[in-house]
Amino acid sequence: MTATQETRAEIGRDRRRKEDQRLITGRTRWTDNLTLPGMLHLAMVRSPFAHARITAIDTSAATAAPNVVAVVTGADVADEQGSLPNAWAITTDQVTPPHPPVAVDRVAFAGEIVAVVVARSAAEARDAAELVDVDYEELPAALDLKEAAQDTVLAHPDLGTNKSALWVFDSGEAGTGGSVEEAIAKARTDGIVLEREYRQQRLIPAFMEPRSVVVDPTGEQITMWSATQIPHILRFLLAAVLGIPESKVRVIAPDVGGGFGGKLQTTPEEFIAMVLARRLGKPVKYTETRSESLVSGHHGRDQWQKLTLSAERDGTVTGLKVELLADLGAYVSLVGGGVPVLGAFMFNAIYKFPAYHFACQTVLTNKTWTDAYRGAGRPEATFAIERLMDELAVEVGMDPLAVREKNWIRHDEFPFTTVAGLEYDSGNYEAATARAKEMFGYDALRAEQAERRASGDPVQLGIGVSTFTEMCGLAPSRVLGSLNYGAGGWEHATVRMLPTGKVEVVTGTSAHGQGHETAFSQIIADRLGVAFEDVEVLHGDTQIAPKGLDTYGSRSLVVGGEALVKAADKVIEKARPIAAHLLEASVDDLDFAGGRFTVRGTDQGVGIGDVALATFAAHNLPDGVEPSLDSEATYDPVNFNFPHGTHLCAAEVDTETGEVRLRKYVCCDDIGTIINPLIVEGQVHGGLVQGIAQALWEEAVYDDSGTLVSGSFVDYTLPSAADTISFEVDHTTSPATTNSLGTKGVGEAGTIASTPAVVNAVVDAVRHLGVSDLTMPCTPERVWRAVNQAKGAGQ
Repeated sequence: MTATQETRAEIGRDRRRKEDQRLITGRTRWTDNLTLPGMLHLAMVRSPFAHARITAIDTSAATAAPNVVAVVTGADVADEQGSLPNAWAITTDQVTPPHPPVAVDRVAFAGEIVAVVVARSAAEARDAAELVDVDYEELPAALDLKEAAQDTVLAHPDLGTNKSALWVFDSGEAGTGGSVEEAIAKARTDGIVLEREYRQQRLIPAFMEPRSVVVDPTGEQITMWSATQIPHILRFLLAAVLGIPESKVRVIAPDVGGGFGGKLQTTPEEFIAMVLARRLGKPVKYTETRSESLVSGHHGRDQWQKLTLSAERDGTVTGLKVELLADLGAYVSLVGGGVPVLGAFMFNAIYKFPAYHFACQTVLTNKTWTDAYRGAGRPEATFAIERLMDELAVEVGMDPLAVREKNWIRHDEFPFTTVAGLEYDSGNYEAATARAKEMFGYDALRAEQAERRASGDPVQLGIGVSTFTEMCGLAPSRVLGSLNYGAGGWEHATVRMLPTGKVEVVTGTSAHGQGHETAFSQIIADRLGVAFEDVEVLHGDTQIAPKGLDTYGSRSLVVGGEALVKAADKVIEKARPIAAHLLEASVDDLDFAGGRFTVRGTDQGVGIGDVALATFAAHNLPDGVEPSLDSEATYDPVNFNFPHGTHLCAAEVDTETGEVRLRKYVCCDDIGTIINPLIVEGQVHGGLVQGIAQALWEEAVYDDSGTLVSGSFVDYTLPSAADTISFEVDHTTSPATTNSLGTKGVGEAGTIASTPAVVNAVVDAVRHLGVSDLTMPCTPERVWRAVNQAKGAGQ
């Protein structure tokens, strides 16, 4: 039963995703598809007010409704529901308000749960929820981020402040650079100082599958199925907060329809479902509506960014000062306070700033809580510095690419320790930029732009640049510990050789659309020399994969994939003495390649599948060798990894209507070794659309009372395929030096890079008309107003 491997390597090969067959044929395992015997359904009663005191709740009508089993208020479960955890207190004095899953006496945002109806069907639960009568005493709401930072109105009056934490990094104090104040002072005398303020609007992850949770308390364990990115972390926190032995909790993330960070959360609904299932002794299910998802699932971004850049008159940067206000919303979520801290290490980007200062004030408001959204801190940082580098280019009269090249880290300077203290291990910004310019036709488009400006064409052409890098593979446990993060960053994997020669792979990462089953199969197929089709990847179930830290921060391949490699290598080493025994040869004389052990200098050999069968039979094993090849490994990187790329966008702007149309978009990313180019292209395309959507369309908008007015897809304008163009994608390769495969992250690259590329293009199209900035999203109305205001100012 020898397993054989095709001669063609799997790594680097286009493979259609194994997962897609069941997805496109309707054999999916979504949480909402589950039906258990005797299952009850939950419906949430939510506050319409952003800030209010709960003065009374009358549940009598709802309790009397058909097939209603129970109506539960926060007061009913106050002693058992606990408080939702914050895993990243970014300072020791962080102000963190309690966050009960069901509000007890006060609500802090519109959409907060105030009561739960339990009924025999979802429809009956929703109908009864309409009958719950809640009396509120409305309170003043803290809604504007800048005003909230002044404590004008308090989001939580008992705290006495809206300021949650102030996190500061200074290169002079850290010993990673000079004094930024000295650099700015010098530049005010004999250089250039640019001061700009940018707004990162609030966004909604808007994943395809709404969140859903099912809890079954009837077995020896309590089993939760949840549409989550983090089954292992969720299991730990459920046990810790609710006082349940962890061994008695099983969490399963079945097929999960997207997340983008929006399911990197422990939710009120998960906790209350667990509490009620245990209380009632029956399975319960909750699936949110799309409106509930938009109003109560966590949001992303929402920052004010003030940047001060100092430079010499020739465009050489000398200092960067960043001051942020970050809106946490009503509560400090799982890692929400830490999201802007991640960005702290990326404002310096690919540039050799000699001095750097970063300060972030996180602020509580009466809006939906914020947390990670695709890129998590890195898109915010990249947007600001890439916008500012365009401003520097204008100030010194240089081409935007030229001013970047003047300041970036050269390929022969790697590894390079940045002013923020990170060591970039590899990269080649020159190669990626050269390839992007070639694909884009940069010089020809600049010539066309000049012609349009000279002719006064009402439709102007703008060219936007974004040369980015990111820290990803969120992992090094010691680094995370130094930042007071509440967990490690390691990942675990198990590789099991079955007696038939097939391979089972168990990973602690948890896919929700990334293609783990395919990419991990390719890695193992190459490493063990087995057929791609003979590898099965298991994940997302804490009973099957008991160890893991899940999926976020572009970590699955560079951390989880490396754990797989190490486990596979252990399989080979465990098989080696058994193969030597079968071949009557010395262990030292064996080579392993293409799935076979061979005796060096002979044609004798045995396949790893034959070794697996012999190990299973255990009839003829060396003395002292256990009859198992199964191996596991835990990998904790020593550093992040740093993909990078150059993105170029051409946008046409109708100066008479403000309409923006993308003309051309190209990108050349360096993500190290590529496992599956087809998956990578899909990841990049999806990321590009999300980043472009922030630039042009998406924004979560609240009215003056704190109501989310963009609470449906009528008003929250997600793009469709018809709104975008075809993208041209290519890659250069500078393998990472921090893992054996040379891989880097890719899942967030497109989102991080594309937003500033598009906004830079729009501003570039109308800059000659007097427009130097636009607030995102760059809607036709905003562009039109900016153009007309500039014209009026110039008259």
